[in-house]
Amino acid sequence: MKQSRLFILVAAGFFNVLCLMACAQEHAVNEKKLAITDAVARTTVLLNNQDKTIPLKSLDKKNVASVSLSFAYSLVFDSLANKYDKITSFSADSYRDSVNLNDLEDDLKYFNTILISIDDQNVNQVKYINFINSISKNKQVIIAFFGNGIGLKSFDLLKMPIVWTAQNNVDAAAVIPQYIFGGIAATNKLTTHYSAKYTAGSGFVTTATRLKYTVPEDAGLNSNSLREIDDIAAEAINQKATPGLVVLVAKDGKVIFNKAYGNHTYNDRVPDKVADIFDLASVTKVTATTPAVMRLFEENKLKLDTNIGAYIPKARTTPMNNIQVREVMLHQAGFIPYIPFHNYIKEGDYSRDSSAAYPTKVADHYYVKKGFFKDFMWPKMLNSPIKTRGQYVYSDISMYVMKDIVEHISQEPLNQYVMENFYRPLGMQTTGFLPRNRFKPEQIIPTEDDKFFRKTLLMGYVHDQGAALAGGVSGHAGLFANSNDIAIFYQMLLNKGSYGGEEYFKPQTVDMFTTKQSNISRRGLGFDRWDPDSTKHYPSELASPQTYGHTGYTGTCVWVDPSRGLVYIFLSNRVNPTVTDKLSNLKIRGRIQDVINKAIDESRK
Repeated sequence: MKQSRLFILVAAGFFNVLCLMACAQEHAVNEKKLAITDAVARTTVLLNNQDKTIPLKSLDKKNVASVSLSFAYSLVFDSLANKYDKITSFSADSYRDSVNLNDLEDDLKYFNTILISIDDQNVNQVKYINFINSISKNKQVIIAFFGNGIGLKSFDLLKMPIVWTAQNNVDAAAVIPQYIFGGIAATNKLTTHYSAKYTAGSGFVTTATRLKYTVPEDAGLNSNSLREIDDIAAEAINQKATPGLVVLVAKDGKVIFNKAYGNHTYNDRVPDKVADIFDLASVTKVTATTPAVMRLFEENKLKLDTNIGAYIPKARTTPMNNIQVREVMLHQAGFIPYIPFHNYIKEGDYSRDSSAAYPTKVADHYYVKKGFFKDFMWPKMLNSPIKTRGQYVYSDISMYVMKDIVEHISQEPLNQYVMENFYRPLGMQTTGFLPRNRFKPEQIIPTEDDKFFRKTLLMGYVHDQGAALAGGVSGHAGLFANSNDIAIFYQMLLNKGSYGGEEYFKPQTVDMFTTKQSNISRRGLGFDRWDPDSTKHYPSELASPQTYGHTGYTGTCVWVDPSRGLVYIFLSNRVNPTVTDKLSNLKIRGRIQDVINKAIDESRK
């Protein structure tokens, strides 16, 4: 017995030593990565930027192609660029017409912004310079040039912006796109005279306007301090709290951690990826409906102290008429929490095939009859009893109401309004409602294997039954996105409304909606917040009183902590194959948040 116990102790000690070695190694590797990145940055100069093209703005007006002119690391270059906006990749090497590249130029006809990657081994090829000259006549062209500065003389007659680095390697390929999109600020000038045009002292200075993609050490954190995230994620999966999950951490405008764990389901063994798209559930409330309210409030089109009936004609003869918008946004309107509309479905209300009589798709092979929302669901909500007005009672009905108000004022469907005003301009590529209209099912994480209502595995159809019956677009649920997109949106809010050189909200608007606005609850306007009740440890034990964000029923959350410069995102599908409370019972989300909080606090000592 003593021998076996001794063996266990020795084995445990050996395991701990291995862990410490792995930790030390990861920290050393990341310090080396950061040193290499800094070396690239020290040799990077922005030229020909007199028109302030870089960093790129107005992404919603750009259709961007990345063209490799025999650049060896184009895959890495394009991968980083894709974090900022949708990039379509082309390579000159794949074209048979390699003499004048007319075919390549023809294939670029639908693109208005072209990123050219080229190195010092190919910069003297006449066909490449001719190609750049030709496409620059009617397109915005940006050159990423890698290698010896002597090659700059090939661009003496060109006027488009050039981001040049003396490095020509995979690390440089990952850094330069971040200059183009504003993840990294340009600060250097040429120190050498390379040509008649590119002389010592040439160079333009910019400011960082978007997220930077880097390692924890770049934000002053030690990678070792975040390793516990792996352990907590493994616990969640092993305890069947969720089949898989994605965690993203942004600190001071830098994405320092973005990792996927587990699989899409317990059965399929398809690994989760950081680019996978999740059903955000109630995170919809603060990533779609509330921002729309904020914008309309700023434009003086929506008044918080005006009653619902002023905006919704159908509400004027209902109990909702005199309730103020502010009460709705604070969940103090007295609405009942929700109505289980799927329990009211009867034979004849749905069909397994679409038709004029059954146009609304709820899931694969499930269509609800025409007018089900307008004629049944909406009147039932409008006429639901007002029982707890003046008290805090969290209600999904509140955001059905706010969606309708937004649509009356903006004269646009909510999904269209937020896409045009926020997601496209911000470069958010996956965020939106009805993802099956835009993405393959395998890019979307499955939620519940619904045995009772829709009788199918839900892939890209909103899990929430009411939102599904409303056609997949609702104020309280229905939004899908990946972790990077959510990071962009909440970094914009952490920036007090600005991102990518554009102002989406005034700072005072962000402050107003995200800070405590109620005398009887912890809530902001639309936003959930840190709970001052110390027994609740919500959203986590170490969360600061400034923390705001929201959780989602499917196992998602986003929390912003301005005091730490932190954006924390957790995405999962804890409702697969069916609903479980283990994610909450094990406090997975809060514990991961506290690993991050503790790491930041330790870095400040």
